[in-house]
Amino acid sequence: MDASIALFLSAFAGLFSVLNPLGAMPVFLSLTATETATQRRQTALKASIYMVIILLIAFFVGSYILNFFGISIDAMRIAGGLIIISSGFALLQGEHAKNRAIDKKVKHEAIAKEDITLTPLAIPLLSGPGSISLLIGYFSKAATWFDYLIIVGVIFVCGLFTYLILLVAPKLVSRLGASGLNSLTRVMGFIVLSIGIQFIINGVSAVLRELGIAA
Repeated sequence: MDASIALFLSAFAGLFSVLNPLGAMPVFLSLTATETATQRRQTALKASIYMVIILLIAFFVGSYILNFFGISIDAMRIAGGLIIISSGFALLQGEHAKNRAIDKKVKHEAIAKEDITLTPLAIPLLSGPGSISLLIGYFSKAATWFDYLIIVGVIFVCGLFTYLILLVAPKLVSRLGASGLNSLTRVMGFIVLSIGIQFIINGVSAVLRELGIAA
């Protein structure tokens, strides 16, 4: 398989799993329960656009912010891995919203807001520390400008998929039902958990090499 295609597929699988728009569907539906179909479609579009903008900023600026605070990329990988693992456990336990800090108080405040697309939908429901740390890791691993373009393309594709999933959320939730949605969420949780563990392994291995403990 061509290296660029392999990079695209692996980055898409990782980012889409951590974003997990499928797990966000019930919260999205509850926050837009009073909206018409047209309004819900506009909300889904704006939230997806905001999510893409947040992820692009994280991808291109995140490493420089780490450098400003004197945080190494390996320390970020370990911390990010712990966050991603936490998200994976939350998905396995069916607590996606709680893990993204979407509690009853936040929902109540969101319902009272005129525009919920940026907060709490785009962040922290759709994009959060896990996806941001993942993208910073991708930025540090990119070797050429074409690699950067591929990751940018992955972000836009994830934004498109997120919009389409939110668009058909009412039909998907009714078709899958509670049991089907829980099963799908747990599968995504296992994938996210694995990504977090791999992130920590990469970070710890790099630190051990720097200390001369590992080859």
